[in-house]
Order: sequence, then C-alpha cells, then structure tokens
Amino acid sequence: MDLSSFSAASLDEVTEALRACNAARSFAPTVAAGRPYPSVDALVARAGEVSRALPWDEVAQALAAHPRIGDRVSGDSAEAASSRREQSSMSSAADDVRDALLQGNRDYEDRFDHVFLIRAAGRTPEEMLAELRRRLAHPPEQERPEVLEQLAQITELRVRGLVS
Repeated sequence: MDLSSFSAASLDEVTEALRACNAARSFAPTVAAGRPYPSVDALVARAGEVSRALPWDEVAQALAAHPRIGDRVSGDSAEAASSRREQSSMSSAADDVRDALLQGNRDYEDRFDHVFLIRAAGRTPEEMLAELRRRLAHPPEQERPEVLEQLAQITELRVRGLVS
C-alpha cells in the first residue's frame, strides 16, 4: 500500500492495517483519523507522536502482541511477519547469546511483568543482549519511558513499511 492508497482506503481497512503496527487500542483509530497525510514522513511522525502519548495500560496491551526477542515467531499475521523481519539478525546468533537472551527475557519478565521490548531492526543479537542487561538494572519508573520509546520506534518503522 502506498500513501495514496492509504488515504483512499476505507477507515476499517486502514485501522486494521495500523493495528499490525501497534496493537494499543487507541493507536490505529487515532492515526487513521488524521488522514490524509501530506507525506509518508508526516504519517510516520504522527504514528510516533501517538505512540509516545499512550497511557501505560495501552502500552501493556501493545506489549502483549510482541514476541520475546529470540523466540521463533510463527504465524502468518502481519504482526508475526514484521517480528520475523525485525528479528532476522537472531538467525545468526551464537547459541550462548541466544541462551542468554532467553534467560534475560525470563528475568526481565519476572522483574517488570511484561516482555522486554527493543527495536531489533538494525541491531545485532549481542547489542540486544547488552541492552537487556543494562535495562534489567532499572527501577520500573526508569524502564517505562524506555519501553515507550522502543514501542514508538518499532511503530514508526512498521508504519513506514506499511506505506512504502
């Protein structure tokens, strides 16, 4: 779908496509309501703004749709396809790095009660592991803004991919 198709599509169609970019309840209808956007950059910027303004209960809803870093993502949904693309560097991860990420994911979930979220696109498994270890030391009030920023970055990438 390009930007003109995005602008011309039905509200239901656009809302459904945007849900694959961010599963928070208000995200898709809010971004869809801003159509038409003058450029892809304007659409991506709005997606980032909306994501960064989400209340924590909706962030938690979006987090529930994200697989763990290092998990083999199955399914044929748009969300699953995006996750596989974004985590493609994991296919070359050494066994010790993969094992450390899986253990780190468990430790993170025990500490924060949600999945570890990181923009995987453009990062190596080792970089993601280092970030996981760094963020495990955060208190929840310091971690939440990082989670929100990572969600916004992932959303922006996915929205750009949707209309490119």
